[in-house]
Order: sequence, then C-alpha cells, then structure tokens
Amino acid sequence: MRKPTTPLQSPSNLSSFSHFTPKTVLKLHSLRPSKQPKEISFKVLCSQTSNSSPNKIPNLISVFRAIPDWADSIKERRMRQNRSLYNHEKWVQHRSSLRHVRHLLSSLSSRVILSLIPPVIFFTSVALAIASYNSAISLHWLPEFFPLLRASSLPYQLTAPALALLLVFRTEASYSRFEEGRKAWTKIIAGTNDFARQVMASVDSSSDAPLKEALLQYIMAFPVALKCHVIYGSDIKRDLQNLLKEDDLAVVLSSKHRPRCIIEFISQTIQLLHLEDSKQNVLESKITCFHEGIGVCEQLMGIPIPLSYTRLTSRFLVLWHLTLPIILWDDCNWIVVPATFISAASLFCIEEVGVLIEEPFPMLALDELCNLVHDRLQEAIVIENLIQRQILAKRKCQPSEHSCRPNS
Repeated sequence: MRKPTTPLQSPSNLSSFSHFTPKTVLKLHSLRPSKQPKEISFKVLCSQTSNSSPNKIPNLISVFRAIPDWADSIKERRMRQNRSLYNHEKWVQHRSSLRHVRHLLSSLSSRVILSLIPPVIFFTSVALAIASYNSAISLHWLPEFFPLLRASSLPYQLTAPALALLLVFRTEASYSRFEEGRKAWTKIIAGTNDFARQVMASVDSSSDAPLKEALLQYIMAFPVALKCHVIYGSDIKRDLQNLLKEDDLAVVLSSKHRPRCIIEFISQTIQLLHLEDSKQNVLESKITCFHEGIGVCEQLMGIPIPLSYTRLTSRFLVLWHLTLPIILWDDCNWIVVPATFISAASLFCIEEVGVLIEEPFPMLALDELCNLVHDRLQEAIVIENLIQRQILAKRKCQPSEHSCRPNS
C-alpha cells in the first residue's frame, strides 16, 4: 500500500514554522519569472539609501559638537593643574600695576574664556544672520510678505535688573561654597598639625617607637587621601607610595573609602599604644576633626546648588541673547553683531565663573597644602629629636654644676 502523502500546509501554518521550508514551496519559487531578482536588488538599494540618511545625523551632530568638545577638553585638562600657594613674591606680582596688561595677554590661555567660545560664537552667528535678514528686507531683496525682525526695547529694560540679580545671586552662592570648602580644608590642615604634635608629645616610650612612627605616617597620609577622594583624576597610589608602606598601601587601595580606611589605621594604632586613659582619650578626640572634614567635603561634592536655579540662569541667558539682535536692530542696525558678542562674552563669563567655583576643591591648592603638611611634620620630627638630645644633655650636666659650686 502507498503511504498517505501529507497535505500542503496553509500559509498560516507556514508562518508559525519559520524554520520549515516545504519542497513544494521551493518548486514554486523556482517557477517564478526572472524579473524577481531585479525587484530584490531594488529593495536592497532602497534599504541602503534609507539607512544612509540616519547616518548623516550623527555626523552632523559630531561636526556641531567639535568646538564645544575641544573647549571642554582644554577646560577639564586645566582644571587638573596643580594650584600654587601664594608667597611674598606672588603677592607683589598680584597687585602690580601691570596686572591688567598681563591678564589681557593671557586671555587666550584662560580656561574661562576658552569655555565661552561655543556660546559666544553661536549667539554672534545668530546676530549676524538676523542682521543679514533685516538688511535684505530693507533692500527689497526678499518678497514683501517677509516681516522685518524688530521689537521694542521696553521688555529688556524691565527684565535687565532681574538678569543682573540672578547672576549676582548665582555667583554669590558659588563663592559661599568655595569659602566653605576653603574653611573645611583649613580645619583639616590645622587638625593634622595639632594631631601630630599631640602624638609626638604623648608617646615617648621606646617600646612604642615603631607604632609612633607608623601613626605619624597615617596622620600625614590622611590629607592626601582626602584630596584624592574629592578631586577627579587623582592618582592616590602615586601620592601615597612615599607615605605608607606597601602592605598598608595595598589595604588602603583595596578599600572603597580611602580616607575612612586611614582613620581606622589611626584608631587601631592608638589603641595599641601604652598610654594612660586620659592621653588615649585626647588622641581619640582628635580624630573627630577628620570625620568632620570628610563630612563637609562629601556634602559639597554631592549636593550642588539647586539645579532649578542653575537651569533658570542658563535659560534666561540663552533667551536674552537670542532676542537681543531683534531688540537692538532699530537703534544699532549692524552694530547688533558686536553688541551681541560683547554682551554674550561678559554675561556668560560671569555665569561660567560661578559654575567653576561651585566645585571648590579643584580651585584650591590642595597638593601644595598636603606637601606643606608633610614637610613641616618631617621637620618637626627632626627638631623634636634634636631638642630632646639637648634637654637630656642639660639635665645630665645639672648635677655636676651643683657639685662644682663651693659651700657657703
């Protein structure tokens, strides 16, 4: 008997089995006319042309972002430069009568001015386009139904004080954050010096000499670890390799919060010292200054000025300069181009300074502060040993001097 042949499946069944291709369907494909390949090639060409148009959009975006990305890269690179502490010579140069000439000649190397290149170029280009359009309308180069872009200056006269107050409050809020960061680091540096002095005065036993040396190293390493914690791009391994031993450095690098790890080293070392309870409590109380410094620094890093305030200032400035050429056209004509350039350069410069000092730690000379703490503590250790030897020498000579005096 012949085996029953399976009936041809319906198109609905074929769609449910995407991997199954019956032989009859293959035969039907082979009986189709030869025009089908041309149709397929046309569809492929259409798909290629449709895919090429979206690719142009990222290319245009990359072209428009070339200048902002270049300006931001220079600004971020110069944000990581080490700041220097001022001495007497730098203060004399700072208040010199030639400072204005020096500042003007160094304008092209200023990170604030370089960051202003994208917005200033954009708004100056908008002013140039509006001036060209209005000139073409005035010369009847365009049809009459095109309107002349001009408006009354009364709205600008009413909103100019609001913009000025907004910029002043924005800059003042940023400077208060800078001042808070400076005061926090002043307390940290002063607390580090006081902590090290207490350790050198309290620990005098010869059996605790290795722990005393290690404790002073941990104290000197704390400001460096906190500096690397709050400044982006810092190399903590390079900065701490001359302060900590390899095994201690490995533990610090493996921890998620490096400053708190060093505080734990300090606390454990104090507990191992052979000290009286009162002296040990005094040393433990000095750690509070380090915890307070961490809290202030992390608060300034994690909580910026309210973003609604920053966005309001930015949007106000953008809308102001987009409509400025229209407002000034009746009074200035083509002078709206340099007027817009000067206005954008000055007002956006004030806003940019506020944004830069909003994060205070890259503006402070933290590297030199940490180096200064290290050098002064090293000098204090050397002077302590020298003074101890001299005091002991005087103490030994004191009985012999009494014995040499004649009796009355």
